[in-house]
Amino acid sequence: MVKEPVAADRYLTLAELLQHGPLAGVTTYGPADRTVDVRDVRIADHLDALDELQPHTAVVLTGLAASAAWTIEMALRKAWEHAAACVVVARGAGNAESAADLAERLGVPLLVVAGSALDAAVRIASAVAQPEAGRTALLATAARRITAAGPRPVRIVSALHAVLPSTDVALVAPSGEVIAGRSAALDAPAGAVGVRVEVSDPEGGPLAVLAAASRSRVAGWESTVREVLGLAVAPLTAWAARERLTSERLGLHASGLLAELVARGGTAPTPQDQDQEQEQESGPAEGRDPLLMQAVGLGWPVRGPFVVYVVRPAERDGGGTLLASWWSRTGPGGPLVAHEGCWVAWEQQDDLDPARDPLARAGEKLRAALVHPSLLVPVAGAVAGPATDLAGLGPVLADAVAAVRVTRPGTVVRADRTGPEQLLAAVPRDVLRGPAESLLAALLEADRDGSLLRTLAVVLDVATPSAAAARLGVHRNTVTARVERLRALGCDPEDPSLRLALHLACRVLLDDPSAGPSTS
Repeated sequence: MVKEPVAADRYLTLAELLQHGPLAGVTTYGPADRTVDVRDVRIADHLDALDELQPHTAVVLTGLAASAAWTIEMALRKAWEHAAACVVVARGAGNAESAADLAERLGVPLLVVAGSALDAAVRIASAVAQPEAGRTALLATAARRITAAGPRPVRIVSALHAVLPSTDVALVAPSGEVIAGRSAALDAPAGAVGVRVEVSDPEGGPLAVLAAASRSRVAGWESTVREVLGLAVAPLTAWAARERLTSERLGLHASGLLAELVARGGTAPTPQDQDQEQEQESGPAEGRDPLLMQAVGLGWPVRGPFVVYVVRPAERDGGGTLLASWWSRTGPGGPLVAHEGCWVAWEQQDDLDPARDPLARAGEKLRAALVHPSLLVPVAGAVAGPATDLAGLGPVLADAVAAVRVTRPGTVVRADRTGPEQLLAAVPRDVLRGPAESLLAALLEADRDGSLLRTLAVVLDVATPSAAAARLGVHRNTVTARVERLRALGCDPEDPSLRLALHLACRVLLDDPSAGPSTS
C-alpha cells in the first residue's frame, strides 16, 4: 500500500511542532521559531547514518550518536550540511546542553526532550504524517483551558495567552478600549499575524472584539489563532448574558455602577498608566479597569462624545418594567438606567458636525418615542450634551435631570434652553396665579382686549421691538406705543428687577384660560 504524500502546503513546520506540544518537556536550544517544514523523521544510532540525510528531516539521536557531547555536536554539523529541520536528543544523554552554543551559531534547533528519544521519534512521525493532528491537539487544550476559566473575561484572555505562544490577545470594546488583555494585541508587527474575531452580545449585536497579534511567522498559524479565539466567543457571550440578567434582576447594580462612574469623573487611570503600573508589578497587563469592564458587559457606550436622554414618568413604575419595555422597542439608543429619581440613557454620537445640531436631532428622536403606542405611562423628557467622554458624563446628566424635573409630561426640553415655560411646569399654576394677578393688577385693569399683556410677554421673549412687531403682526410703532403705556402702568420690560417676575406672571396668565382674551 502506497502512502499518499502530504500536500506541500500542509506540512507541519518546526515552530508548529513545538507550539502544538506533542513532545513532552521539550527544551529548545537555537532558533525555536523556524518556519522550515518537517517532512520526515530519521533515527540515528551512529554518526555514519547522517551522511545521507534528506532536507527537512528531524534527526533523532540514540545509542552511540547520543553518547557524548562531541557526537551531538557532530550530529548538529551534519544536520546543518544537509539542511535538516532539527536534532532531537533525550535529556541526560551525552551532556546535550553543552552543544547549545553550536546550535545557536549554526541555526539548527537542538530539542532536548524528557523521556525516551524513540518515544519522541514516534510522536514527531505521527505529527508529520498527520499535520492537522497537532493543530487539533492545540484546539483541544485551548477548549479545556477556556472552559476552566468560566465566563470571566480576564481569565479567558489569560487562558488564550497560555495556549498561544508569542501571541498578545486583548478583548476590545466596540469603541476601541481594551477591557482585558494587552494593548500590543491591537498592533501586529509588519509581516506578523494579526487576527480579529467579533464577539456578539446575547441579542446578536456587537459586544466586543477579540484581537490577537502574534510574533510567530509560521505558515498556517493565523488560521490556528482564529480558531482558538473562536472558542472564546461563546463564553464571552455567556458572560454578557449573565451580566445583563443580573442587571435586570438587580436594577440597583446598574444604578450603582453609573453612580460610581459619575462620581469618579476624570480621576480614572488611563490605559497607558494601567499598562505601566501592572507591568511594573506583575508583567504585561492582563486585567483592566473593573468599572469599565462591567459597563461594557452591560452594553453601555464607553467612548464619547455622548448625547444624554432623561425621562421622568408621571406615574410610579416600580422597577421600570413598562419604561424598559418601551425603551427597548422605540428608545433612541443607549442604556436605560435609574438615576436620581429619573431614568437616563446616553448614546454615542459618531458625527458632531457643527452645522448639524446633535441636541436637535436627539430631541426629535425622543419626541417620536414619546408618542409611540408602546409607551403606557405619561413621560416627560429632556436631552443634554454633548459629553466628551465618561469623565464628563456626570455634569451633563445633572443638567438633563434638572431640566426634566421642570418639564411637563408628553414634552421634551433641551437642558441648554430651559426657559420660563419649563420652570413654571414645576410649580402648580393655581399657586402662581394670585401673585401674577397682583403684580399685573394695573395692567389687567387697563387691558380690555388683552393686547397689552400679550405685547409685554412677546417683548420679554424677543430681543428687539422689530422682532416683537413681527411676532405680533403689528407695526413697530404700535409696539413702541404699547411699551410706553406699559411703563406708565408700572410694567417696564427693561427694568432688570422686574423682568423675571413680569415674564413668569405673563406666562401664568396667558396659559390660564380664565385670564381673559389673548390677542395681538
